[in-house]
Amino acid sequence: MAEKTKLTPPARWWLVTAALGGMVFGLIAERRPFGEGFFAHPLVAFFILVGLGLIALRVAAARPVPEIIPERVLLLGCFAGLAMFLIGNWVGVHLLAVR
Repeated sequence: MAEKTKLTPPARWWLVTAALGGMVFGLIAERRPFGEGFFAHPLVAFFILVGLGLIALRVAAARPVPEIIPERVLLLGCFAGLAMFLIGNWVGVHLLAVR
């Protein structure tokens, strides 16, 4: 039986910020605040921001990111951000829309 591993504080921060960022970008997605182009789509802008954040973490820590946050947790954070983006988009369109 596999042992349970505890999440380190950087891994927890990664999951929380990825999920909250996805929700925020999902809430504003319908308005298309960055324009109409492909790179201006809020989902693409969100993942560009995620990538820049991981690069900044790499530079600030002077260590490879997978040494700080395990690969599976990185992938889980990306999926959590995507799921929360879709949930935020649904909330923004269906519940917060002014008709």
